Amino acid sequence: MAGLFNMNRNGVAYVVTVAVGVCLVCSVLVSAAAVYLKPLQTQNAKADRRQNILAVAELGGPGVDVNKVFDERIEARVVNLETGEYASDLEATGFDQREAAKDPSTSTKIPPGDDPAGVKRRANHAEVYLVRDEQGEIETLVLPIHGYGLWSQMYGFIALAPDGETVKGINYFEQGETPGLGAEITNPKWQQVWEGKKIYDDNGEVQLRVIKGNVGSDTPDAEHKVDGLSGATLTSRGVSGTIEYWFGPRGFKPFLRNITDGQIGKG
Repeated sequence: MAGLFNMNRNGVAYVVTVAVGVCLVCSVLVSAAAVYLKPLQTQNAKADRRQNILAVAELGGPGVDVNKVFDERIEARVVNLETGEYASDLEATGFDQREAAKDPSTSTKIPPGDDPAGVKRRANHAEVYLVRDEQGEIETLVLPIHGYGLWSQMYGFIALAPDGETVKGINYFEQGETPGLGAEITNPKWQQVWEGKKIYDDNGEVQLRVIKGNVGSDTPDAEHKVDGLSGATLTSRGVSGTIEYWFGPRGFKPFLRNITDGQIGKG
């Protein structure tokens, strides 16, 4: 320390020494803040996720105790996407689907020709959320979905009726699309037009998609079509691709088949 005070304050050595010292102090402070705030960030992320799940299941709203309602009404499970069965060795608490998708040991690389959603690598397991009524029967299924739009991966939840194909709601909560265009996927008015739409045709093939323009009373197969986003063709295609992938055989289709057949999901 004495050496520092004896330095020529106009010299290069002094300036460099002070700069390095300031950088070290700032680094220590930033690291300490990150460690201190990590639990709070994790807690906030959990609360935000729960809030979005309740919103798409129509259980949210002003004044709602998110954690209380979630714990009382929602059953969170982890599903093996290949078999469509619950993963007995994984608990929903602590499972992070995004992190699992980054690890080659817990994920699968998707060939481009089989990847209409632009997922690239999919976790082998996924979270699912079952809303039960007072009798313990499934009232709503909430499933996480994501796919690439024009600029970004778009993350959301979709709520289905117990038949595993009728849409009750959709909620995109994270995206980086163009404001006023593709970002309209977060607009509640557009999300409302999904209600009542059907995912599958009579042969069990995914037919639900976003079209160019609006769906009218004279639109063929209107139950499988959603109004397009004006000026956002690539975002619309991304949403359609997301639905095609996640409700196909490499997504939630095996799980939904098990639910509707009564193989799993009993109260």
